[in-house]
Amino acid sequence: MAERTSLRYRRLFEVRLLHHYWLDDGATTFESIDDQVRSQRLLRYDARQFLTTTPSASTRAMLDGLGGIWRITGLGFVVALPHDAVVAADSRFEFFLTPAAGDLAIYTVLSLRPRPVVALVDPSGKTLRFKDRTPVLSNLTGAVRMWGPDKHLFLSSEYPSGAGDSIEELVTSGSQLRQLTSDQPGATSQQLGALAELPVYLHQGDAPVIVPPPGVAGAPERGVELTAEAPNDVLAVIRLSPRRADDDDFSFTDANGLPRTAFPVFEVHLKNRSTIWRYRKKSDGSIVSTEAQPRPLTYFGNDGTKCKPSTDGVVVDRDPNSPERVAQLVSEIFV
Repeated sequence: MAERTSLRYRRLFEVRLLHHYWLDDGATTFESIDDQVRSQRLLRYDARQFLTTTPSASTRAMLDGLGGIWRITGLGFVVALPHDAVVAADSRFEFFLTPAAGDLAIYTVLSLRPRPVVALVDPSGKTLRFKDRTPVLSNLTGAVRMWGPDKHLFLSSEYPSGAGDSIEELVTSGSQLRQLTSDQPGATSQQLGALAELPVYLHQGDAPVIVPPPGVAGAPERGVELTAEAPNDVLAVIRLSPRRADDDDFSFTDANGLPRTAFPVFEVHLKNRSTIWRYRKKSDGSIVSTEAQPRPLTYFGNDGTKCKPSTDGVVVDRDPNSPERVAQLVSEIFV
């Protein structure tokens, strides 16, 4: 008689990678659109067209040892383990997000400035790599939003307090979220909405302060030290730990290290870029009109009554008196 075995799997966690360029409807954020439209939009959404997710080699090895699997989905990715697999308390699941499309930087916030890899040599002669202003997202520091009875678990941390210093930074003002529309000094900003009603977008505060090893000078102020497994073009690093002491909803194992029956769904939200829409005549390029405030770039809908721009390019207007200072971002629309 043939021998039969069965193995029951449980989802350990799910990570959803949600880009608001593909989800918002003009000026209406994805969270505010009709429930039926939102569900249909998620069914058609596919993060794989602009992001690549890769587990680190150590994470692959750990999953192999546990008999686990991971799968990329249209919404992000999932990890599952045998129901009786025991995850060590000090385990860390690490994933790298890299661009899968060349135009991602055009319509995504926080991708305006170069984020170089800085190679430095420590006193022992070992080469270290640091990626400037690169976010590190974790369920140990992620923020929460309550929308009705639903608790949403974000891997981005709460927004930092303070004024911010460069264009596109997200800053808080009381209970409101604002976005800088030019560089300091004298930065302008626009109000995005109430903190409680908006997702926690990937933001500048997600890039941790870098503390280089003793004897190493010249590392970026914020970002991440890249392990040997990390690619140079990494957009963000996701690091997940089994248990979170101050909020058990972020935990994906129980006190014994077993996968929980109800698995957490973590969210990463990428903010779509806003630009000043400037209309020009096709015939001679002269300016017809210019919007007074930045408008969001979105695939669906249109924030305004005129033609919306394509994502072929964004013009960076610089301060003529201080060329390093970005005065505004502009989309040219020929009509």
